[in-house]
Amino acid sequence: MIETEVKLRISNLKEMRQKLLEAGCRIDRDWYREWNALYDFPDGRLEKERQALRLRRIGRKAFLTFKGRPLESRSFKVREEFESEIKNFRHFRKILQKLGLKPVFEYRKKRMLLRKDRVKICLDETEVGNFIELEGKRSDIVRLAARLGFSRRDFIKLDYVQMIKEKRQQDYLSSSSKPPSSSSSNSSSSSSSSSSSSSSSSSISSGS
Repeated sequence: MIETEVKLRISNLKEMRQKLLEAGCRIDRDWYREWNALYDFPDGRLEKERQALRLRRIGRKAFLTFKGRPLESRSFKVREEFESEIKNFRHFRKILQKLGLKPVFEYRKKRMLLRKDRVKICLDETEVGNFIELEGKRSDIVRLAARLGFSRRDFIKLDYVQMIKEKRQQDYLSSSSKPPSSSSSNSSSSSSSSSSSSSSSSSISSGS
């Protein structure tokens, strides 16, 4: 199955939910939480081939999804996708492990699922911001996006994994480059002075 979708960055989830309802969208599933994990082989062959194997858990249900290499498209994210529900989550994780696959990336999000005719709509709250995701035929996506006040220039092809990885990397580099706070420096100096005094005291004691 070929999946065609785009993401649109939004600021207010509540306002967008209202806009969607006014546009005739219906709620398939109200807010729920997802846990997601990407699996790969130790040599990272899936990532190198720009493929993905995702294990997703929603409450007591779990799903395994394979995503193929993205196909060429200027405005849309287009790729092959196959998904199947898993009945025994714990046993299936063991199967993946026995096949040599291991979890390499995890993330969570809060999602509401809606539909408008043939378009699947996801309203998402993530660690990189709030988004609306539209999936369906290209013409239907463009039409609904325009009704919501967006154009093709607003379309985002990146997936959440790419965006979250970039944010976490930036956060890591930002925290690593920060100079120590003055309180840390003072504490360090005090500790050093204390250590020096203690050392002198110890030397005098030993000399006696």
